[in-house]
Amino acid sequence: MDIINELISGLGKILGKKITKAVTNKTKTFTFTSLPQNLAELKALPEAALTDEYAVAALSLLALTRFEDDREESIAMLNFLKGPEPYTPMGIQQISDRFMDGKFYKVNSFFEGATPSNQYTPTRPYRIKVTSNPYSYSDNWATLFLSSGGADSLRPVKLRKKPSTGQWFLVDIQYLSDVRTPTAIDKWA
Repeated sequence: MDIINELISGLGKILGKKITKAVTNKTKTFTFTSLPQNLAELKALPEAALTDEYAVAALSLLALTRFEDDREESIAMLNFLKGPEPYTPMGIQQISDRFMDGKFYKVNSFFEGATPSNQYTPTRPYRIKVTSNPYSYSDNWATLFLSSGGADSLRPVKLRKKPSTGQWFLVDIQYLSDVRTPTAIDKWA
């Protein structure tokens, strides 16, 4: 990317015009050896400083991995990521609705290696890719995207920066819409 920007800058000098840098998508991959079981374990992760918006997006997925087995711990982790505006009962219900009919496999679909054919079993260590695009940022807001092995397009998550602390907080998880049904339970597979 730096080479492309240098070439664009050099071309601008030759032409005597200012040419802006190339704008492309940026992706960060986060690797976790294990999944946090509670808020204390989530807070112990280096990404929990909340100063990297990509990390906060990845942590939101980790928090959701507990939703099926321990909803209270999952909500505690999500509320930590939400910062000054915790989830309302309606917000929790919206998340719960996304998992109706046993669709907890949606969460695993965002880990690297998880596909419908392997019933969304992630490879280990756990890896999550978070991407931004040229339109991701507006003032203190960011819309980042997670990649699912069961979807053709990236899925969004909204975040907001608190200027007084420099921390990014979760605003809205929008990546839980349906993904392809795991092959083992897909009646059309």
